Parts: sequence; structure tokens; C-alpha cells
Amino acid sequence: MARNPQGDFIWYELMTGDAAGAEAFYGAVTGWTAGGEVAPDYRIFNLDGKPFGGLLARPEFKAGGEMPPAWVGYVAVDDVDAAAAAVQADGGQLHMGPRDIPEVGRLAMLTDPQGVAFYVMREVSEEPSTSFDPSAAGHCNWNELAVPDPEAALAFWGKHFGWTGGDAMPMGEMGDYRFIDHAGRTIGAVMKNAGGRPPSFLFYFGVADIDAAARAVTGGGGTVHHGPGPIPGGHFIVVATDPQGAWFGLVGPRVDAE
Repeated sequence: MARNPQGDFIWYELMTGDAAGAEAFYGAVTGWTAGGEVAPDYRIFNLDGKPFGGLLARPEFKAGGEMPPAWVGYVAVDDVDAAAAAVQADGGQLHMGPRDIPEVGRLAMLTDPQGVAFYVMREVSEEPSTSFDPSAAGHCNWNELAVPDPEAALAFWGKHFGWTGGDAMPMGEMGDYRFIDHAGRTIGAVMKNAGGRPPSFLFYFGVADIDAAARAVTGGGGTVHHGPGPIPGGHFIVVATDPQGAWFGLVGPRVDAE
């Protein structure tokens, strides 16, 4: 199979101030495992022995600090320098790079015109990433973008990364919950942000048992802010923060009998 096309999510990274705590927490919630550092301050989350995402642990990513803990996604591009320049020319900002990571690839960290943080990356490997898989437990199943102006966001991400707007679900005063399509599949949705969260992506990670995962969140010191709640298709979602305050979502079936 060929590498991911421009616009695919290919990696997910947790920026946190507590590496050991994050390893234990997400291991209990999602089943990921993490080995030792592969680079200074950097560890890999693994799923069934294969890399899923990263864990960047530095003191500045402390709860309540100026740089709060957060999940950030990596978007595939054909040319990192060209993509970074185009984003800046269109109102985005460059925060790191472009730079090479030996034997991994070239990357840059940016924010879009509404302040949403993301990376662009060109991997060395020609193998496609499986970090995003909408139907598999342990993988990211859904990428939800919440911003003040959803239509402007869809236009920006469509222009630079090939995303297109799909079907929409009306949400009253919140406007539409519009699906995002890319490369022949639905990868997430865009909506108006609410609840005090800054403009950002909320990544939903697949789990085999939503109730067990929700219990693991609270049992591990995290907070469930919504759910488990039903969604179309028979699955349920949870919106939560980990013990350090990083937002994330979970999606999966309800196994326990009510």
C-alpha cells in the first residue's frame, strides 16, 4: 500500500507534564503500552506491539500552566516547507520547524487562523499509518474540530489539505455538526466550539467496552464530562479529561447490561 495522501491524520501526540502518570492512565483506559524513551522526553504509545502515537513529556505542560496538556494531531503533507509557508500566508502561525527527525521524517508545528494546533509531516516510511482507523478499538476513530467559525475552518482545511464538507446534523443554536470527508471516507466533523474549550481538535479513541473505559477514566483520576451517551450507529461516546487536564474522547459499544 502507498503512503497516506496529503490531509490524512497519521499520528497523535499527547503533550503532558507527567509521563509515568499518562502511561498508567491511558494503559488502563485504552490498552496502550509505552516503553522507555526513544528520544529525550519522548515515548511511544503502542497498540498490539505497533506504534500508535507519541507522548511528549516536559515540565511546561502542567495542568493550570500557560501551556496546558493537550492531544495534537499530525497531518500528512507532500512537502512540509511548502505546506507550512502556505498555512502562514493564509493566516496561520508557525510555532516549530520545519525540522528533520532522523529516520522518522520532516515536520512543523502550526496553528490555523482560529488557533487550532496541529503538525504537518512527511514521513520517511512509505508504509501507510494506521493510527486513524474509524472502526478499530485502540485507534483514533474520529477527529472532531471545534472552532468559532466552522465554515471558515472547513474552507481553510479544504484548501490546504483536501477536506470536504459532508452531511450535516442540526444542533439548534449551536448550528450544524458537519461531517468531514477526505480521500473517500469520513474522518470526523466540524462544529462551533462551546463549554469553555479553546479552538481545538477532540480526538475520539476507540474502545471495546465504553462503560469499562469510562470507569477506568474516573478510577485513574480523570474526569468524565459527558456520557456514555448514544450516537448514530449504536455506539456510545465519552468526553473526558485525563488527570493532567488534557481533553480526549472515547467511542465504542456498550457491553455491560443495564
